[in-house]
Amino acid sequence: MPGHGPAPSPQRRRRNADTFSDVQVTVSAEVVHQYGPDFDDAMGGMIELFDPAVVSLVHQWWDTWRSAPMAEAFLATDWERLRMVAPLVASYFARPHYTKLAEIRQNESLLGATHVDRLRARIKVERPEPTTVPAGVTALDEYRNRITG
Repeated sequence: MPGHGPAPSPQRRRRNADTFSDVQVTVSAEVVHQYGPDFDDAMGGMIELFDPAVVSLVHQWWDTWRSAPMAEAFLATDWERLRMVAPLVASYFARPHYTKLAEIRQNESLLGATHVDRLRARIKVERPEPTTVPAGVTALDEYRNRITG
């Protein structure tokens, strides 16, 4: 039975090659301070339009982004994106709707909100190696030695 077409060319080039393979940002998992504008500066008088419970939730959301490891790499345009999304987050907390959530999710995704988003954006979060075992926790090697003798 004949083959199913011509043999692949040895000179074949991958057409969907990764054009950003050499680009990567490394940030530390240990955030020593918050980055970006504080909540009041970011929101201005706009937040006064919302219920205090909603404002509290948006404030927590904003501080989460300011304390995120990738915030170390944010530029003014990234903070401006978050400023634009913050009223939408407030609106979502005040009156949830899937279209608002979809827009929030998309914008957060572009900023590296989840592990997969960070992989796509080539953001590497470096975690320091633990130097000591927390109190009350037995080191695995010590445990193995006690069991095997």
